[in-house]
Amino acid sequence: MIELNNVAYSYGGDALLNDISFSLAPGSFHFLTGPSGSGKTTFLKLCYGALLPTDGDVRIFDHSARDMGRDAVAYARRRIGVVHQDCKFLDHLPVNENIALPLTVSGQATPDQFANLQELMSWVGLVGRGNALPPELSGGERQRAALARALIMSPDVILADEPTGNVDWEMSQRLLRLLVELNKMGKTVMIATHDLALIRAAKAQVSARVLRISNHTLQSAGVDL
Repeated sequence: MIELNNVAYSYGGDALLNDISFSLAPGSFHFLTGPSGSGKTTFLKLCYGALLPTDGDVRIFDHSARDMGRDAVAYARRRIGVVHQDCKFLDHLPVNENIALPLTVSGQATPDQFANLQELMSWVGLVGRGNALPPELSGGERQRAALARALIMSPDVILADEPTGNVDWEMSQRLLRLLVELNKMGKTVMIATHDLALIRAAKAQVSARVLRISNHTLQSAGVDL
């Protein structure tokens, strides 16, 4: 689905990632760990085409990211749901319109899909919050809204960047259960996190591979949950 071949990425001439080869297989579940600043967010951006590698090749659904035009990248992004670390929303629009924004922008908004929006909001525990504005949401509600927005296009792959970083332990467990359930439904999931307790808590719920970015390279953490 997504494949990195000998990928390197540099900021201003300084190597952040170097000689990374990795394949994200259909239906797999991965945790991506590493200290702050190690390149986890950059790695995810390479996976969904927001950045191009300095060296090497990234293949997204069998197409080289270097050869993909703007329309091809946009189409591929419909198949990849991204939960960003900062959870940015349009504050003047209610939550339900923020969640549906990918449908609206892609021109795929139909009555049936807007009906599915209500089911999705129920699934992430936001029933009754659809008309609230983003500044009115708690941290946990914002994270769940971000997850719902990432899922609205029914993507094949979900990439979540520190999705539990701004919520308490109980809410982090709820978000983890949602992601595990999506994986059981056949979705491919990668979670970037520095929270090792979260990874340990997943042990009883999902079979996952744990990867670590260290010294600019991608390594197996040696833990199969």
